[in-house]
Formats: sequence, structure tokens, C-alpha cells
Amino acid sequence: MVKSILALSKYVLLALVLFIMIFPLAWMFRVSLMKMGSSISMENLLASGITFEAYAQLFSGTNTLMYFFNSAFVGITVTIGNILFCFMVAYALARYKNLTNKILFASVVIVLMIPAHILVVPLYLFALKAGIYDTYWSLILPWMVQPIGIFLVKQYIENIPPSMEEAARIDGAGEFRILFQVVMPMCKPALAVLAIQVFFTNWNSFLFPYILTNSDSLKTLPVGLAHLQGFQAIDWQQLMAGSAVAVLPVLILFLILQKQIVSGITAGAIKQ
Repeated sequence: MVKSILALSKYVLLALVLFIMIFPLAWMFRVSLMKMGSSISMENLLASGITFEAYAQLFSGTNTLMYFFNSAFVGITVTIGNILFCFMVAYALARYKNLTNKILFASVVIVLMIPAHILVVPLYLFALKAGIYDTYWSLILPWMVQPIGIFLVKQYIENIPPSMEEAARIDGAGEFRILFQVVMPMCKPALAVLAIQVFFTNWNSFLFPYILTNSDSLKTLPVGLAHLQGFQAIDWQQLMAGSAVAVLPVLILFLILQKQIVSGITAGAIKQ
């Protein structure tokens, strides 16, 4: 009897947590499907019909498609760069044990302790002096290699036995072939976690794109959505429609990579 009550309490608690997490997302989609200018009171949320008027006005009356393209281009480019460069650096740090690599890894850990917002002024000055301010380069170059990616992939590679690499060397495979055809496929779970973390971070980034760009043609989706909020009033339907458009790619990416993500997160808990 006591076990049944405890089990029921656990499921009730989990259902409550699930509701708390899903409600803001459901509220956002519901508001985006209401008639423009409608009240967002709870009574109106339930009684109002469904219309795509906010989405139609969002794409026809604003530069949302351009903002969407900028966010997608920057997010995908930075994600690919991190997968490639973080993987190569992590492999070198994990497999070649020497004093230099230990110092380099220690520097990676130290950089992890530095809050990213401390870099706002240095990055702004660097972008100006390097001539990349208000270009795609200012949105891409500073984030092509992130310390958390190096740390994550290195820890994962250290749990992979080097026997397959040694067998490939005996068969005459070169280092790059071993790296990309032997080790990289085994690192898919860790790379999937890295990919969604990097893409999610860059897709939702507001501060740095806002500071490092000035042209409307280079604004990313979060920066563009911020301009939908007027000084006198907020068009909630259009703002929620834009937020829904911003959320969907991340949800789709998570659904595609969810197995690899769970595998990558739990892999470190298993002793190889």
C-alpha cells in the first residue's frame, strides 16, 4: 500500500513538472493563433478561434525571413565549425599526453571559468580594429571553437579504447583517416550534444549580435523579434508568432538528435 502511494505520488509530481514546463510553450503557440489585437486573458484564450493572421503579417510586414536566414546561417556555420575544430583539438589533447597538452587543457578549463559577457567590450574593439564589425564574420569567427566543446569531446574520447586506432595504423591508415573514419563515428553521441548546445546558444544569442552588427540586413532572429515590441504597446500575437518561429528549429533538431543526446549525456557515467 505504501509503495503504491509512493509510486502514485512520483507520477503526480512528474506530471506537475511536465505541465509547468509545457504550459509556457503551449501558451505561446495559442496566443500566436489568436486574432490580431485580441486580449490574452485566460477566458479569451479558451474562447477565441484559430487564425494564422499573425503569421501572415509577420512574414509579409517584417523582415522575419531575412532574420531567420541570418540566424540559421550563423548557427549552422558555427555548429559545423565547432564539431570539426573542437573534435580535432579534443583528440589531440586526449591521445597525446605531454606537458604542452596538459598546459593547453588547463587553459581550456580556465577559459570556462570566464563569463562570456566580460568579452563584450574586447570583442567589440577587436571587431572594429579587424574590420569585421557589422559583417557575418563578427557573428561567426569568435564562436568557431568553444571551450565547453573541447572539454566535452575530450572526456568522451578518453573513454574510447585506442585499440581500434592501433589496428587501423597497422593496416596502414594515416592519422587523418583514423581521425575521421575511425574515431569520429564513435564520437557521434558527444558530437550530437555539442551540436545542439552550440546551435541552441547561437540561435538564441541576442547580446553579441546586437552589439557586433548595425545593419538591418545582418540582424538575427532574436534581435529582429526585439523590435516587434513597441514603446507604447506590444502586439502579443505577432510577437508570439515570431517566438514560435524561433522555437521550432530547436525543437526539430532536438527530436532528430534526441537518442544521440541522451547517449552522450549518460556515456560519462559508464566506466569503459
